[in-house]
Amino acid sequence: MFVDQHPDTLGGMQTSVRLQRRFLELAGHRVTIVSPKYRGKHIPDQAVIELPSLPLGPGEYSISIPGKVSDKLLAKAMTERGPVDVVHVQADFWQAIIGYRFAKDNNLPVVHTMHNRLDVGIAATMPLPGLVQRGFGLAQKAFLGTGKPVAADAWTYLQRFTDHAQRVTAPSSHFARLLEDERVFARVDVVPNGMDDGLASDLLAQPSAKPNTRPRLAWVGRFSAEKRLLPFLDAVALSNIDAEIHVFGDGADRAKAEAKAQAMDRPTVVIRGKVPYGQMLTELRQADALVQTSQGFETQGMTVYEAAALGTPSLLSDRNIAEDLPKGVYWLTEDDTVAALATALEDCVDQVKAGHGPLTSSFDPASFLQSRQTQLMIKVYEDADREFRSRSLPSG
Repeated sequence: MFVDQHPDTLGGMQTSVRLQRRFLELAGHRVTIVSPKYRGKHIPDQAVIELPSLPLGPGEYSISIPGKVSDKLLAKAMTERGPVDVVHVQADFWQAIIGYRFAKDNNLPVVHTMHNRLDVGIAATMPLPGLVQRGFGLAQKAFLGTGKPVAADAWTYLQRFTDHAQRVTAPSSHFARLLEDERVFARVDVVPNGMDDGLASDLLAQPSAKPNTRPRLAWVGRFSAEKRLLPFLDAVALSNIDAEIHVFGDGADRAKAEAKAQAMDRPTVVIRGKVPYGQMLTELRQADALVQTSQGFETQGMTVYEAAALGTPSLLSDRNIAEDLPKGVYWLTEDDTVAALATALEDCVDQVKAGHGPLTSSFDPASFLQSRQTQLMIKVYEDADREFRSRSLPSG
């Protein structure tokens, strides 16, 4: 598996990859993860090959440089890991290039999982997004030798990769349809990011503490512009709800978020920071509602599914996420404004206090367990391998 960021860094994709690895290993498979080198001290993992990298901003993220040097280092490290059957690219940038080069050098099939809305993500997170996108396109053309013009937009850029993939997957039906509509790949398989079976079973076996004496809301994500933490806190202040808001995650907007939290009147806002995955699920189980605030950015909305599986409804700002959920398990904002989010927060807290509102009983937790998603992905691997081998055989 090739990932743009080390699996021990913060992010939904990283959480998903860690779970995928564990459940594939439980099913008897060998998994190797290839990522940039981890910034800081941590315990090395023999199953994670860390390629030399450069810092990407002030946080914990890094960038690897594709090319012959990384190819040689990877090839040497892989000699100690044994033969490979399938390359699974779960990256969009440097590690995607490195992964496709590795697949070509070793004559291997590629499965590519699309995790990100690059068309809006680059614009939301990067200065001069047009130049950044062109830079990625130039690197892709140079290091992959596409033989085609530099990709002028995000969708063409992704298609340049999938020209060399046997299968493409997406974590939700709405994102899969978008990829197909934008001609990234003809047929995209839907394989959701799942939840740890054991943790889910243990948590569901425990009695729920809800409803809390005072409504308790949770917000989970990266503290960055596209996740809309700061507008969420503005909406909390505008609504002036009588509730506890627990904010989980970390990122560049932390100082601004803490300042807004301290200035609140009636709401109690606690910036909890980054917590272990198991604790995060426990917090979702204990919350009366999860608040999801990004708009048009999420390709699945993983925490919304985790919350629903644990019996906690969500207040959604993204209609695409709502589209993939059963009716009646969420609140939905009227529009994309801070004022509409404030009104929805008021309705949410009022309904929690009154003991009614969305129920998650129509959501089947088993449908979201990682073991089920792993079986789906193994089928994708087998199909990709079979198709690749059949094309490689001489005619007749």
